[in-house]
Amino acid sequence: MTEILKPLILQRADPYIYKHSDGYYYFTASVPQYDRVEIRRATTIAGLATAPAVDVWHKPDSGPYSELLWAPELHFNQGAWYVYFAAAPSREIKYKLFQHRMYALRNTSVNPLEGTWEFMGQIDTGIDTFCLDATTFTHNEVLYYLWAQKDNAIEGNSNLYIAPMKTPWQLAGPPVMLSKPEFDWEIRGFWVNEGPSVLRRNGKLFISYSASATDENYAMGLLWADETADLLNPASWSKSPTPVLQTCYEHGIYGPGHNSFTYAEDGDTVMLVYHARTYTEIVGDPLWNPDRHTFVKTLAWDAQGMPQFGRPSLAD
Repeated sequence: MTEILKPLILQRADPYIYKHSDGYYYFTASVPQYDRVEIRRATTIAGLATAPAVDVWHKPDSGPYSELLWAPELHFNQGAWYVYFAAAPSREIKYKLFQHRMYALRNTSVNPLEGTWEFMGQIDTGIDTFCLDATTFTHNEVLYYLWAQKDNAIEGNSNLYIAPMKTPWQLAGPPVMLSKPEFDWEIRGFWVNEGPSVLRRNGKLFISYSASATDENYAMGLLWADETADLLNPASWSKSPTPVLQTCYEHGIYGPGHNSFTYAEDGDTVMLVYHARTYTEIVGDPLWNPDRHTFVKTLAWDAQGMPQFGRPSLAD
């Protein structure tokens, strides 16, 4: 594909692009109103920019998941479509008051823009605290759930956890913590590890994630493990002590993060999908600023088979 140097889609944070076996790319993300799940599809990544956006599910007016619908992801697991998202029971805007929990929707139609989305309920992790940003992946025929959650015994807002799944909406084992905010670049504004995304390449599994506050301090980190390792053993994972993608003041791209990975039209080139802002003078709480835009760039690789994220840029 031709490199897309400008934002692919304006005002869409937490972007998720999935290339399905039907030849379509599917896109979903947080909308500025945080009130619905929106999906669009196209036969090319560039085509997602002008593809019609279909609202497939709206939050209810009241109840435990009636506000602040965040970071939906669309997955095809075990023969059906699933959307994983987080939502809160109230519109409190201070982080310490957020009460998000994670939920799942299912659609058995061939095309997820059609048919009926069934609410499958809360995904219970066994820890009754703030949680969000779930993703799933299958490795060695095991479906895994990967997400961010607060542990009241650990300083900070959220850590990264993994667990096997019994069904695409139920866990089969207890959460295992893989990472917590510990480095300086992970604790600027807020102590956060969130927004994990999984990539398998070169004999390894990589988990990218985001850290710090959602302004220009937001940055991305990386975990990795050998693909033959026990993924539920924290000792299997290594962690980069430095960010792999961060604000580029030279190019005017700020707070890159909450990424996903997809593949170019050749089916092999890995593309990095992320959101970022193009200015720093945010009025009010950064959470309510709508100008986090979806960007896409090619992911490079070094001689050791490690991903090279480069710089967020309108020109590289």
